[in-house]
Amino acid sequence: MFCNQCEQTARGFACTVAGVCGKTPEVSALQDLLLHAVKGLSLFAVEGRRLGIVDPEVNGFTVKAIFSTLTNVDFDPERFDALIRRGVELRERMREKVAQAGGKVDFADPAATFQPAPDLKGLIKQGESMGLVIDRQANEDIQSLQTILVYGIKGVSAYADHARILGQEDDKVFAFIHEGLAALTNKELTKDDWLKLVLKCGEINLRTLELLDKANTDAFGHPVPTEVPLGHKKGKCILVSGHDLKDLSDLLEQTGGKGIYVYTHGEMLPAHGYPGLKKHKHLYGHFGTAWQNQKKEFPSFPGAILMTTNCLQEPQESYLNNIFSTGLVGWPGVRHVENDQFGPVIEKALEMPGFPSDEDKGTVMVGFGRNALFGVSEKIIDLVKRGAIKHFFLVAGCDGAKPGRNYFTEFVQKVPRDSVVLTLACGKFRFFDLKLGDIEGIPRLIDIGQCNDAYSAIQIALALAKAFNCEVNDLPLHIVLSWYEQKAVAILLTLLYLGIKDIRLGPSLPAFISPNVLDVLVRNFNIKPISTPDEDLAAILNKPA
Repeated sequence: MFCNQCEQTARGFACTVAGVCGKTPEVSALQDLLLHAVKGLSLFAVEGRRLGIVDPEVNGFTVKAIFSTLTNVDFDPERFDALIRRGVELRERMREKVAQAGGKVDFADPAATFQPAPDLKGLIKQGESMGLVIDRQANEDIQSLQTILVYGIKGVSAYADHARILGQEDDKVFAFIHEGLAALTNKELTKDDWLKLVLKCGEINLRTLELLDKANTDAFGHPVPTEVPLGHKKGKCILVSGHDLKDLSDLLEQTGGKGIYVYTHGEMLPAHGYPGLKKHKHLYGHFGTAWQNQKKEFPSFPGAILMTTNCLQEPQESYLNNIFSTGLVGWPGVRHVENDQFGPVIEKALEMPGFPSDEDKGTVMVGFGRNALFGVSEKIIDLVKRGAIKHFFLVAGCDGAKPGRNYFTEFVQKVPRDSVVLTLACGKFRFFDLKLGDIEGIPRLIDIGQCNDAYSAIQIALALAKAFNCEVNDLPLHIVLSWYEQKAVAILLTLLYLGIKDIRLGPSLPAFISPNVLDVLVRNFNIKPISTPDEDLAAILNKPA
């Protein structure tokens, strides 16, 4: 296997024996093979669009299949077997439609004619022989840009699938995904061509995030500031982790009146701010931190655990029987809930002991989406003009278990008291419960939401720039990002597409960025790796460390 798509990749180069995340070489091979199948499907989807042929089933399958290859999403070999075969079926269906319309069907790339082996063992061998979906004969810089594009497309696909589930789609998102994957078969593209595709990926991700924002707010309302308990109530319980708000909503409907408290975990914390979800009084509080601590936190939870389209660490046998999954979460031995029917989860929760007593562990505040902040924008602008707020720090992104992530905790602790920290995504669990106080009623730590809510952060930055009649890069806004997987790559590409500069990135730079490509990013966007909190803050504030 060869996998370098996450920040924790072995030796800062690639996982070549087994994934640090727990991914086996067999699953890695099946994921590679699935991407090759989707690349072949994309060739015909692009040609079909040229002829006015668009297949909604192909679109939906494409983002679902690609999403299943993200870090720590689906590690169940049997599910990849079905996805690979379905991808080939859809490719052949598109081939027939394109042929009937007089379009091109004689593509030279092997992905256009690939036929899956008859059994899982054969599929694994095929995946091993194909390897990465990029052109491994290209030079280092083109391979690097192709890899950035593929990982960006993975992030876009994740967000597009979330939006699609709630009824929000835009064909230009699917069209770009197909265009980008089909481009991998074109050996004539130059480094500049690939760089343009990478930045276009950022543009398309912005549109995708907008769709997801609309999907969530149309379904559940705009988040409002909400205090969330970190303790628990006596009684039966279900813990929900992941990102999928619809799954949580359906579970809340089905558990109403059954004497079960529902708790959030990880990236589900912001759910408490949505009016359409917080109306359920048995949605009580938040348990634990982020997915990186599952092996410590999950065995101590005395109820059922539901994973929703999430990054799931390899479950231990001691609590495997308590875990259920929906959407794209797949691990061998984890029971999958079909069609949002949560009866088995509810039954397990009723069987489990639940919490024996109430416990108060304090609270945290969530629900500061763009609408909530726009409601106090005049006050924030006044505080900036009076010098009461001198800096905004966006400290956001993914969390992970690799050493060095304490940087983000220390950084937030050390920002000046005349500063506001904006945060989103699971990286905030390094500091989400810090008590930073407020500046004349404006909290100094503002939780904007999930990584899925990056659109809100972007709109807040653009609104501030408009209010002060300047560019975003001229604002006293400093961006410090932690990255772990491919959704973070897509968000970074969006920031680059918007021309945002001076981003600090850590804990380490992506292994798939070649020195020359990194030089382009540094020269054009002044991207820099994090160093130490003291050194970075001194540089930002123009003070000696």
